[in-house]
Amino acid sequence: MTRLVSLFFALNFSAHAATEADVIVYGATPGGFCAAIAAAREGAEVILLEPTDHVGGVNTGGLCFSDSNQTVRSTVLGLFEEWHARIEKDYQQRGVVLPYKVNEKDHKPWTYEPHVSAKITQQMLDEAGVKVLTKRVLKSVAKVGSHITKLVTSDGDFAAKVFVDGTYEGDLMAGAGVSWTIGREGRQEFGEPLAGKQYPKAKLPISGLDADGKPLPLITTQDAGPDEAGDKNVMVYSFRLCVTKDPANRVPFPQPASYDPARFEVVRRYFAQEKRPHLLWDLYPLPGNKFDANNGIGKQFSMGLVAACNGWSEADEAGRAKIWEAHKEYTLEMFHFLSTDPAVPEPLREQMAEIGLCRDEFASYSHWSPQLYVREGRRMIGEYVVSQKDIMDEPQKDDPIIVSSFPIDSHDCQRVGTKDMVVDEGTIMPVRMAGRRHGYPYHIPYRAITPKAAECDNLLVPVALSCTHVGISSIRVEPTWMILGQSAGIAAALSAEQNLAVQKLPYPALCEHLLAQKQVLDLPVLPDVPPEAKGVMNIDPKSLPGIVLDDAQAELKGPWSHSSSFKPHIGTGYLHDDKHADGQSISVFRCKVPKTGWYEVRMAYSPHATRATKVPVTIECSGRKTDIIADQTQPLAAGEAFRSIGSVQLDGDVETTITVSNTGTDGFVILDALQLIEANN
Repeated sequence: MTRLVSLFFALNFSAHAATEADVIVYGATPGGFCAAIAAAREGAEVILLEPTDHVGGVNTGGLCFSDSNQTVRSTVLGLFEEWHARIEKDYQQRGVVLPYKVNEKDHKPWTYEPHVSAKITQQMLDEAGVKVLTKRVLKSVAKVGSHITKLVTSDGDFAAKVFVDGTYEGDLMAGAGVSWTIGREGRQEFGEPLAGKQYPKAKLPISGLDADGKPLPLITTQDAGPDEAGDKNVMVYSFRLCVTKDPANRVPFPQPASYDPARFEVVRRYFAQEKRPHLLWDLYPLPGNKFDANNGIGKQFSMGLVAACNGWSEADEAGRAKIWEAHKEYTLEMFHFLSTDPAVPEPLREQMAEIGLCRDEFASYSHWSPQLYVREGRRMIGEYVVSQKDIMDEPQKDDPIIVSSFPIDSHDCQRVGTKDMVVDEGTIMPVRMAGRRHGYPYHIPYRAITPKAAECDNLLVPVALSCTHVGISSIRVEPTWMILGQSAGIAAALSAEQNLAVQKLPYPALCEHLLAQKQVLDLPVLPDVPPEAKGVMNIDPKSLPGIVLDDAQAELKGPWSHSSSFKPHIGTGYLHDDKHADGQSISVFRCKVPKTGWYEVRMAYSPHATRATKVPVTIECSGRKTDIIADQTQPLAAGEAFRSIGSVQLDGDVETTITVSNTGTDGFVILDALQLIEANN
């Protein structure tokens, strides 16, 4: 009897001591803060708990050049669109001209500064009435059966009717005893051709071993394992740094704590054999004369510390702090190496030395980003597992909560080094629809954010949701996570109001509220793809109308690199200039048109934010010279392989030369194909 009385008082004291709300969101990532705002707008009392002192995840922590290459931008609405529109309005009211227009529908990237995105995020949380509490580290989860009753944190207990796990890592989900996985599946597990080991990058003809036959620093393995097998590796983490070249705002990079030049021997060997070396960090232009420094796309060596992120999700607070510091130290060492080491070509050293941190960003963190870019953590094993087939083959679902369309795109998972070569493994280059230049529009079902009912009936997981590694490679971008978070917040509020298990929430009611909060749930009806482009990853030039000049026909001068990563493309692949912008990469096409007249000039390329916006094209015929500037960040129309870049008058049976170069360009120059079509009138 005494034990029962003690238990009664303990339970009641605990319940009385806990801070209560209708909905509690744990994790103030973009998906988390959108879940909190959406639930509050449904009338729920909401508490947003964050284990660190930083609110907003990477969206306020350095990722300022948001992923925008969705197939149909008109489906990326809801809180995501509102957040970016408010950022744009903030700039407009202050008379600031953006380098790109925010939320434009032509696939221009969304850009902003960290302090602006943080301000808008806090405004939206305040307006919704969300109570935000930081430095609340989850210690344990109390449950009765399959029902969470409260969260025990480092600073207080918190009770709610419904909970949302907004963390990148799936911390609340794991603490609640919900099934999860991490790493990569084998190809047979879900029938995914893109699962297992992936080697899209060229093998570097350098040794990855030292004189004793041991792996050099930064080499993670000598044997990646069987191609078809999965493993526990997750894609690389890195920082997204806000940097500037403006002397008035530039703060020098801190010196690394213990720089060892031997750590970068493999990078030194890369530079020794590379004929046309290029900057290893990607720098995206931002407002305020700043740049978003990102892990270099397609590069073997960059800001990402390959394989060092393994174990992050499973680690405790101290373990994550250690991994965080290891990533920061590596980034500082890499910067020091690239800006000072004689092995790095002098022009590249000078470019790196120009940049510094921003005096007006992250002042309380010594101007360094407080948020590590966690691209992939735990993944729930829930009511439905989203895999490659759901993205590419079976996109329609009966209970959609978002239309997603970012390409399947994974970063490196390990770096393999032998005595003969070095190669990064795990990259899945952006996988696009045949005949189109962006991803596959597909539904993510509500069942993918709900745990199995027997495991937990009042938890939703919109970020570490139920999917495969291939699936998260498409889902993992902030626009998608923000809309998923909004859906979870709405569902949480409705479930709390009706005292329903989240798995039993009627979908028609949820759908009505999703649409009321300006989400899009219908899959877009895309224009038909030309027959020659359907089901193919490369298009035969002979199947196309007019005069088609493939890159294989060009007379090349200077360095050009061949690739076939971005699909579809014309012929067997395409060329690019490695972003040198030095005027040394030149290509000349020669042809004769059948008769005199005006011709439309069309260009094939793979649009991307890293492409050049000012590609010079010079056309000469009968002594006449026409100069055209092509913007390769511009999207191609749905179903089109080419985009018109201008028109020119040509004479029949006279040689015409078309020259494409990288003189004065500001990104990668893509040389895939040109097309001349006789113009009407």
